[in-house]
Amino acid sequence: MSMGPMIPPFGTQIILLLILLLYCVSRTCTCHGYVERKLRTRDGSVPVLVRLPEIDVCSKLRSLPRRSHIVSIDEFGGIGDGKTINTHAFQNAISYLSSYAHKGGGQLFIPPGQWLTGSFNLTSHLTLFLDKGATILASQNLGDWPVVDALPSYGRGRELPGGRHISLIHGSNLSDIIITGDNGTIDGQGQVWWELHANGSLDYTRGHLLELMNSRDVVISNLTFINSPFWTIHPVYCRNVLINYLTILAPFESPNTDGIDPDSSSRVCIEDCYIENGDDLISIKSGWDQYGMNYGHRSSKIIIQRLSGQTRSSAGIALGSEMSGGISNVYVVNLKLQHASTGIRIKSAQGRGGYIKNIYISDAIFHNVRTAIGFTAFYGEHPDDKYDPNAFPHIHSIYIENIQGDNISMAGDFQGLKGYPYHDIFLRNITLNATTTSQMWNCSFVEGYSESVSPEPCDELLRRQHTQEYCSSCIEKV
Repeated sequence: MSMGPMIPPFGTQIILLLILLLYCVSRTCTCHGYVERKLRTRDGSVPVLVRLPEIDVCSKLRSLPRRSHIVSIDEFGGIGDGKTINTHAFQNAISYLSSYAHKGGGQLFIPPGQWLTGSFNLTSHLTLFLDKGATILASQNLGDWPVVDALPSYGRGRELPGGRHISLIHGSNLSDIIITGDNGTIDGQGQVWWELHANGSLDYTRGHLLELMNSRDVVISNLTFINSPFWTIHPVYCRNVLINYLTILAPFESPNTDGIDPDSSSRVCIEDCYIENGDDLISIKSGWDQYGMNYGHRSSKIIIQRLSGQTRSSAGIALGSEMSGGISNVYVVNLKLQHASTGIRIKSAQGRGGYIKNIYISDAIFHNVRTAIGFTAFYGEHPDDKYDPNAFPHIHSIYIENIQGDNISMAGDFQGLKGYPYHDIFLRNITLNATTTSQMWNCSFVEGYSESVSPEPCDELLRRQHTQEYCSSCIEKV
């Protein structure tokens, strides 16, 4: 006789539920879309509760759909000799596949070869697949990168007034986009752009290697991106983005070649990537001064896991400096960084407005990093003179734990604004081995507390301030 599942009596179910809830309260856990972390204050009083987005917000994107129609770029006249320009072949192939958008979607297959092209636009319900040995090679003719309007949250090009060069691979107002392969390569051939930037010969801001705007349900995976002219991967005003198993490379001296820059985007997962470049490995942004405040699109629910890499001039994880739309609910875990200027950096300025709050960073290893944790409120470049100098950034509720570092020159550098200090900064279980015996902490206008931190931080981070206010403010629906 078969037996069905044993269901405990109703009273027992209630007891089990209470036990589970108590367990969640006492430990880090995922409940109802939150990661909850309780940290008791130094005197054992009411604990601080950190609530952040659930870790697995991108699970639905990990199962790639099978497209109903597959074509190869060479069917549209593409020639992979590294010399023939294939812009029209890409444009025609994608235009053709757009007719399959509501018939299961289409896939553009890029076989082995060097496929030289100017900028091209994607379409919805599309997979761009680069086979092993396939390289999409960016044209070095600036005319093959058309100039488009500035982003509304920036008000102008990031480097120069006016518009900006479009990215090599671009998409706007799309859904269900997959850019993947068998470790194929997308090469921006950025040297010409870097030289023109250095000598001031550009008329417009450089283009990214890949930018998607106002799009959702995006997967970027299993590829190598190299030599971007500017920021490498830039999802802006996007939702539901999974970026995993990427290698991103650029020379250490290449200017502003950020790896991945989620910008005014939500539900973004970045996992299992290696980045080596000339700027921040990852920089989370949300618009620039009054343009970012007016546009009002925050970056939130961003998960970064198992990231490694190196950069000589910049940071492993950066938030800002363009953060005027707000940045919140960011979860970073398992970061391995070497040869960087800063491990974890927050950049803002008077005139930015916005906020950075509810940030959780854990389990990082730093080697040969000049400053392990650096916050500055004096990153003061502005798009124009129309910004409001009374728009002050609000930066608080930052939780950093389980950090180990060797060959560290400075443990922490906190440069806040008078009247608008960084507050509720929590440091726990951090051990940093110094390369010098000089001052390891620099603190101005910062409030917080620490536990098991070596070398011992400045007095401002030993205080217990605003704890109760933080407990109430951090319970934000994600």
